[in-house]
Amino acid sequence: MTDESDLTGATPRRRPKADVLEIGGRKLKPATLMMGHGFDPALSEGALKPPIFLTSTFVFENAAAGKRHFEGVTGKRPGGAEGLVYSRFNGPNQEILEDRLSVWEDAEDALSFSSGMSAIATLLLTFVQPGDVIVHSGPLYAATETLIARILGRFGVTWLDFPAGSTREEIEGVLERARGQGRVALIYLESPANPTNALVDVQAVAAARDALFGDEKPPIAIDNTFLGPLWAKPLKDGADLTVYSLTKYAGGHSDLVAGGVVGAKRWLDPIRMMRNTIGTITDPNTAWMLLRSLETLELRMTRAGENAAKVCAFFRDHAKVDSVGYLGFLEEGGDARQADIYRRHCTGAGSTFSLYLKGGEREAFAFLDALKIAKLAVSLGGTETLASAPAAMTHLSVPDARKQALAITDNLVRISIGVEDADDLIADFDQALAAI
Repeated sequence: MTDESDLTGATPRRRPKADVLEIGGRKLKPATLMMGHGFDPALSEGALKPPIFLTSTFVFENAAAGKRHFEGVTGKRPGGAEGLVYSRFNGPNQEILEDRLSVWEDAEDALSFSSGMSAIATLLLTFVQPGDVIVHSGPLYAATETLIARILGRFGVTWLDFPAGSTREEIEGVLERARGQGRVALIYLESPANPTNALVDVQAVAAARDALFGDEKPPIAIDNTFLGPLWAKPLKDGADLTVYSLTKYAGGHSDLVAGGVVGAKRWLDPIRMMRNTIGTITDPNTAWMLLRSLETLELRMTRAGENAAKVCAFFRDHAKVDSVGYLGFLEEGGDARQADIYRRHCTGAGSTFSLYLKGGEREAFAFLDALKIAKLAVSLGGTETLASAPAAMTHLSVPDARKQALAITDNLVRISIGVEDADDLIADFDQALAAI
């Protein structure tokens, strides 16, 4: 048999190799898989790293293939799109990124988005209809609360919430009340809560949901940005979908904005259909940058977590500090309920925490203005240390009464510790406290 290359002089096209997920029965760890999972250099001229695929559309092999692609895209054929069609739907960089995102929580699938809020908005638009009820934990990131209460509220969507840390019985009570108001379309959680660091008992939420609802159970989605994907894996605790601002630890260099959702295909496929329609997918360049960042995710988060433990130990004993909302202190006494949730749900305390200074806004502002290493900026999870005043900044739009109820007070400073030298950071915080 004559090989095609004998006639043309061309090298035969190399076929992609199967991903290596285990060796000798040992399942490879996420940190290892970040270096190559989902990408075969044979498909990109032998490039070690994936190129950035800057194209708006992709060429079909034939007309029948084009029809099959759009049958999947439009939902006329189960299973979704196969192959590459148009960059509003998918692309090589995004698909590799999603393969790697799913690895961290051992999830069936993942989707990437242009921002954390576009991920949340797309999720809500997928599952919520006019007249429905959303049950959520409190507090939530202010933009999430605004989206639920003000924007979806314009379309007849209502909501009920329960405080982070609520027991199963308390959660069941809220769910019962919600069922009396309409169809409960979604249970949305955020843990740790932004900016108080209060934990939600995901196992209790799942148990309450399962006890009250039959076959038509509303999905449980959780924003895992503060601890995920290294220090908390909510899917194993009963959540159906985990939401991320990939801007934070996954990106981790404060140079991109992106979001993600991971979970089972049965929940992600309808979200994908919504994303295809409204166009909230990550762009190729951002997806490529995230692939770079995921390679060092475990290293960065580990160093930041170690730094945070040292910094919080310094703050706890300082005369000008009222309290420190650091998860690592839960095991040492205090809130037994939060400590119990921490033991069952978390593998680490994270590097973002709430610092309550003695005083009010004046003292908080004086502290922030005196910082020399830490940057006065919103966001978290970057290589650099950031500090902000949530009551006056990210949560300014939250009504005053609700802020007080959720402990978002004027003396609260939210700090995200980076990968700098811990002793240098302590020196900076020490002189900033002296400036109060």
